[in-house]
Amino acid sequence: MGIGTQGRLRCSGLRGYLQRFRVRRDINDTHFLFVFYRILLTCIALLSCYSIHLLLRSAGVVGIRAYEQLGLRAFGHPGKIVAAVIITLHNIGAMSSYLFIVKSELPLVIQAFLGHTSSSDDWFMNGNYLIIIVTVCLILPLTLMKHLGYLGYTSGFSLSCMVFFLSAVIYKKFNIACPLEVFGNHSVNTAISENTCTAKFLTINQETAYTIPILAFAFVCHPEVLPIYTELSNPTKRRMQNIGNVSILGMFIMYFLTATFGYLTFYENTEAELLHTYSKVDPLDTLILCVRLAVLVAVTLTVPVVLFPVRTCGLHTHTSI
Repeated sequence: MGIGTQGRLRCSGLRGYLQRFRVRRDINDTHFLFVFYRILLTCIALLSCYSIHLLLRSAGVVGIRAYEQLGLRAFGHPGKIVAAVIITLHNIGAMSSYLFIVKSELPLVIQAFLGHTSSSDDWFMNGNYLIIIVTVCLILPLTLMKHLGYLGYTSGFSLSCMVFFLSAVIYKKFNIACPLEVFGNHSVNTAISENTCTAKFLTINQETAYTIPILAFAFVCHPEVLPIYTELSNPTKRRMQNIGNVSILGMFIMYFLTATFGYLTFYENTEAELLHTYSKVDPLDTLILCVRLAVLVAVTLTVPVVLFPVRTCGLHTHTSI
């Protein structure tokens, strides 16, 4: 139960990691990674652990393990409604970003697996059809699970997909030469700057503005904390805090290593989407295609976990009416 719970919380923590599939953007902007990125990421991880501590402590003081009930206890019925609305909007927003990732990226992955260099009008290359199929056949059945504990296996598999992604990034660091040779471009007359393969410790540009909010949400898993706390077989604040700490530590290591090895592979050539940068080297690279598919699976399996607090809010609000 503990392992499955950690997997679910880590899966929730992937929200920052997968948020709008722009985790690669904070690698792209990490020409200032080596100093500012690491310091900021560490501070946010520590603040997230402490905020979970405060959340569990406040819930323990009043003996309540539901956000809506906390709102009711603090501000009456309006507080309960506001808490439910905030959690619903927050999680639906995250869910929408995940579904958009699937809609936009899945056709490209299918196209690459089929060896096509251009899009087609086939129905299985249409993102609108694909997102409906994924939602009905995969997300909906998982969302209807009675207890959050049933999602432990899918969350664990989702985490395994991201570990696979990290392993591929580290492996490619030692298999891609710098300077980057773009697939199909064999020109020998292209001038190469001597700083192309040199890490820059601090660069501030217009893209930096995208990095800060992404890092700020890197460890957002708080809407799922109390539902997971409630479903523990032996729910104690100490045990839940340990689960939160281990989960955040695991995600911190994954963020840190992915950003470091991703940047050190391409340096200034790193794009907003790291996996797209690998595609510039070889668009039909089997390993990268598998990684892109694994990332999509991880995103898809995160959606039911995100929706569980929304369903809980709806049930608690409905029973009070």
